[in-house]
Amino acid sequence: MMKGLGLSRAGLGLALAFIAGSASADGILTLKSDNDIFASGGDGHYTNGFEASWTFRPARDHWTRNVADIVPGWDRDSLSAASYRFGQQIYTPEDIDVSDRIEDDRPYAGLLYAGMTLFSDEQAAGWRYTSGLYLDAGLVGPGAGGKDVQKNFHQLIGSEEPEGWHNQLNNEPFINVAFRKTWWKQARLNGWETEYGPSAGFAAGNLYTYAAAGLGIRLGEGLEESFGIPAVAPSQGTRVFFDKDSGFNWYLFANVEGRRMFQNMLLDGNSFEDSHSVDRRHWVGDAQAGVALSWDRWQVTYSALWRTREFDGQDNADRFGSVTLSTWL
Repeated sequence: MMKGLGLSRAGLGLALAFIAGSASADGILTLKSDNDIFASGGDGHYTNGFEASWTFRPARDHWTRNVADIVPGWDRDSLSAASYRFGQQIYTPEDIDVSDRIEDDRPYAGLLYAGMTLFSDEQAAGWRYTSGLYLDAGLVGPGAGGKDVQKNFHQLIGSEEPEGWHNQLNNEPFINVAFRKTWWKQARLNGWETEYGPSAGFAAGNLYTYAAAGLGIRLGEGLEESFGIPAVAPSQGTRVFFDKDSGFNWYLFANVEGRRMFQNMLLDGNSFEDSHSVDRRHWVGDAQAGVALSWDRWQVTYSALWRTREFDGQDNADRFGSVTLSTWL
């Protein structure tokens, strides 16, 4: 059964209030839902996530341009867009009807976060270069509300009661920074617009620390007017953008990414307290494919992601699905 499809009404209200209060100009509101049922119909591990974000082009005097000025290799003129994000994620073992700690499966964990992303987008000689700097702060543990959201939703739909939340990770605040750069080669294939190229990035903090490299492709119509590939944590997605009132555009996308994981609190357990943990695998790979459709002021995307085993003792690779709905406001 599906677990915790989204934040509570109060959490969603806070997310939208946070984003609306931050909006200083026209921009794109995006609601994103991750769930294993969207791809596999299964249960467990990264079982649900919800994120609301507001993406906009900062004014010349906006404070995010001052932040860009202090980032090595960036300046206020290179900042093409910024985004505010707010979300919640829920993680569980496979068997949620077991009350005892399941030592060889991942810990229960709720995660609540707010973040900001700075984007740079440049074009030259048939190439497009996109960069994203991601800053996140939040809380892992009971204070993130994962237990309440999942239990309330299961009561609502008459599903099995999750019994093991008393084994969840302890409260621990986190700060994380990540960077991702993608090199897109622009071309045409049988009359269709195409972009393809490699990506590289890293993350550092007490939630995740990793180095990553990947390769992606987009194929469709109106790629100049519409771009963005959603990601499933811990990977970082690209900027969501589409020209409003530009008619109908579409594209297919696929992406592979490999990560060398040095730290993952959600598997390694709490940093300063004893907690449930499993033996994290050092190398993890993702394969993703999906479709994006945009028309006038709206865009919807769907993607399915396959992920290799993340820890020793994990029986099978994981599959997740992600759905986003975006609109110009």
